[in-house]
Amino acid sequence: MRNAPHLVVSITGHGFGHVAQIAPVLNRLHQFLPGLRLTLRSSVPLAHLRSRIDAQFAHLPGEGDAGMVMSSALDVLVEESRAGYRAFHRDWDCRVDNEAKLLLGLGADLVISNVGYLPLAGAQLAGIENVALCSLNWADIYRHYCGEDRIAAQMHDSYANADAFLRATPGMAMSGLPNLVPVAPIAAVGGNRRTELDRHMKLSKDEKLVLVSLGGIASRLPIERWPRIPGVRWLVQQSWHIEHPDAVVLETLNMHFSDLLASSDALICKPGYGSFVEAASSGVPVLYVNRADWPEAPALVEWLQQNGLCREVSRAELEQGTIGDALDEIWNAPRPEPVIPEGANQAAEWLAKKLNM
Repeated sequence: MRNAPHLVVSITGHGFGHVAQIAPVLNRLHQFLPGLRLTLRSSVPLAHLRSRIDAQFAHLPGEGDAGMVMSSALDVLVEESRAGYRAFHRDWDCRVDNEAKLLLGLGADLVISNVGYLPLAGAQLAGIENVALCSLNWADIYRHYCGEDRIAAQMHDSYANADAFLRATPGMAMSGLPNLVPVAPIAAVGGNRRTELDRHMKLSKDEKLVLVSLGGIASRLPIERWPRIPGVRWLVQQSWHIEHPDAVVLETLNMHFSDLLASSDALICKPGYGSFVEAASSGVPVLYVNRADWPEAPALVEWLQQNGLCREVSRAELEQGTIGDALDEIWNAPRPEPVIPEGANQAAEWLAKKLNM
């Protein structure tokens, strides 16, 4: 009898959007192949991984990329990032060889990465099938900030030589990759539990809940300095330590993040795959502060403008909390039909066929 296939999954720790992107795929894949063995390699906190991924999995810490060094959720430190990549690519061949040995030792039948390139390179050296899944790739991000060089070429080759790059919609064009397989939007859509929240928080039917989230990058907004907007409550994370009469710590509500999003009247965020697609799939309007220099942002913003309800606010408006008019504008605008995110099923079916070969 054939042993259950072993899928080794690498998830970058550069924000929580990568987990939001791959978790629905893994959950659907587990339904297709309930005997599947999963090993997750990531620096994302284990508690967060478990909150998003339903299947049982073994966990190994690890990074498959250098990401970008950020001073906040919006700001890239280019020179620090460049130095990080130089360190990561020093003795590159040795690093890839060690990765190949690790994957062989794990007995991986398939490696999937969102979206570190080292696991792909290691799998290719070891002769293990390998797939990337993401809306971006680090080679194009690196080129945007640091230019074309040996490091960019090594990154690009790792992606281009994978068996496939499942590119989630919306996403960067990635026209330089010959192995792209486009998939539809991916999101875990929460349930609207607003009646329960209203009862728990003793809210009237006219009061609004606004979820404020900047993803997994360590950063915060000075909400304690925001003016009060009558009838509006802000859902904020505990680690921000916000003292504002209308702020509610979302962890005290004992509700999954996706359910909180689906139950909110608006989301305030930066352009990010998980935030934008989950909001559009839940029919929740979005106020966003743009990331003008982030090369993935234009594709995300264009998609949300076409498929959801959103409005850009300036960084100054967000820091000062002068967003009452913008909120009124989106609350008075017609609501489009929620997006139906079919990408998780598409990607899981593709992977199931690969694992069943």
